[in-house]
Amino acid sequence: MSDVLSVVIPAHNEADSIPTALRGVYAALTAAGVEHEIVVVDDHCSDGTGDVVRALAESEIPTVRVVVNQGKGGFGLAVRCGLDNFTGDAVAVMMADLSDSPDDLVAFWKTMQREGVDCVFGTRFSKGGATFDYPVAKLRINRVANFGIRVLFGLRYDDITNAFKMYRREVIDGVQPLLSHHFNLTVEIPLKAVVRGYTYAVVPNSWTNRSHGESKFKVKEMGSRYAFIILYCLLERMLSRGDYRRAPGGASTRASGNQ
Repeated sequence: MSDVLSVVIPAHNEADSIPTALRGVYAALTAAGVEHEIVVVDDHCSDGTGDVVRALAESEIPTVRVVVNQGKGGFGLAVRCGLDNFTGDAVAVMMADLSDSPDDLVAFWKTMQREGVDCVFGTRFSKGGATFDYPVAKLRINRVANFGIRVLFGLRYDDITNAFKMYRREVIDGVQPLLSHHFNLTVEIPLKAVVRGYTYAVVPNSWTNRSHGESKFKVKEMGSRYAFIILYCLLERMLSRGDYRRAPGGASTRASGNQ
């Protein structure tokens, strides 16, 4: 039996944009012969996003299903809801506005299968990557933040804040407990994965600014939350003495609660 890829798409009032995104993801994965499921998380939508997705599931896209976030809303919590409900062997997180390319999703999957890595990280700013209509102020903050993270953690990877990544199921299990409620989740998962010894490959990807609706990312609200998660992961790296690192060829090692 071949591996199954799950795609988690958090959605808050994305009724206008999500049909295009779902059709694109389904078409790309089907054409590439990738067995998959698409999990759309209805994050307290008031515009009928969930009903739109259910209609598509019945008429066009049999691999999509809706999971309703019954808890507190927010990007990070919606993604975590999806990560609690996916059934595949690996999972990718994508945006409902199709800012991420379905063709890149296929490239991520092929890289994971070919190289046998635990994670695949996208980069929009290295050779082969691209951004379209990226807000200038946001770009400057992004580059400064990513440079700082690279220095602190000694990474060769330059786009840790990129939400578009893929993980094997054991990685998601191994980076628990997740703490982030917001977009800082996009930093928490990969940094924990790196600190805890999971392997990764970096693949160029493109990013296109949304054409429908309004971005949920608010720069002024995120600074302290990103700083908290970065410092949390840095302290684990510096002080945990490897207690949470993945054992070679196995799952992450964890300190016993009886010690």
